Amino acid sequence: MSDTKDSKDTTAKSPKKTDASLEKKGGRKGRIRPRNYDLGNGVYRFSRTRMFHKKAVYKFIGKKTPKTVKPKKPVTIEKKISGDKNGEKRIVLLKKRRANYPTADPVTVHHAKKCFRDHRRYLRPSLKPGTICILLAGAHKGKRVVFLKQLKSGLLLITGPFLINGCPLRRVSQNYVIATSTQINISGMRLPKNVDDDYFKRKREKRAKKEEGDIFTKKKDEYKASDQRKVDQKAVDKFVISAIKRNKEKKLLFTYLSAMFGLRSSQYPHRLNF
Repeated sequence: MSDTKDSKDTTAKSPKKTDASLEKKGGRKGRIRPRNYDLGNGVYRFSRTRMFHKKAVYKFIGKKTPKTVKPKKPVTIEKKISGDKNGEKRIVLLKKRRANYPTADPVTVHHAKKCFRDHRRYLRPSLKPGTICILLAGAHKGKRVVFLKQLKSGLLLITGPFLINGCPLRRVSQNYVIATSTQINISGMRLPKNVDDDYFKRKREKRAKKEEGDIFTKKKDEYKASDQRKVDQKAVDKFVISAIKRNKEKKLLFTYLSAMFGLRSSQYPHRLNF
């Protein structure tokens, strides 16, 4: 009877031990915190030398384990051949080659590439709506313009304004722009909804297949701004100019935007603060 009681007592006490062990470890069966952890602000619990001794790294320094060379399986075997004038032996492959080979290589599957429209757009932190930028390329290079917003294609929408320096609403890549520290407060500005990437696409009429006369007699049509674009330009310029007039240094801003940018001798762009 005493033996049975003892056995019952031991079985009853065993789950309590497991509970106590769980409490010591923090009551979690999942990920356990490492021995050396960050106490805060880059300060660790143990120093580098302390961990060197805790891990017993000194025991393994200078020791090299011998490299185990795996035995290579033979590819060929030598067979004896009976008969006169047969060379008496042949070297035969253990694994026979294929009897038939495909006439054409199998088609490799190329993973689909992201189109340009699916690329991730980014914007430099120096470019914010209202920032005055300097154009570095194009027909209006050297002019100072006002950055309005970034379009879906990633290009920047800018304006001169047209009344000040003759630069209309245009799309420019941010690679060809220098962002200056001068900014204009254009908060509350609502651009027309139709001003997007499709708004700036040129409409080119398809040429007829068979035309009478000489093909060189026909002249190329020169670009002319549409009436809709003129209306949108006036609306945007009106708001930007009113924002400049509200600025304390409005006279300086008008002259700054109308002046062209250029470098003199002994002036280097990487040394300038814009």
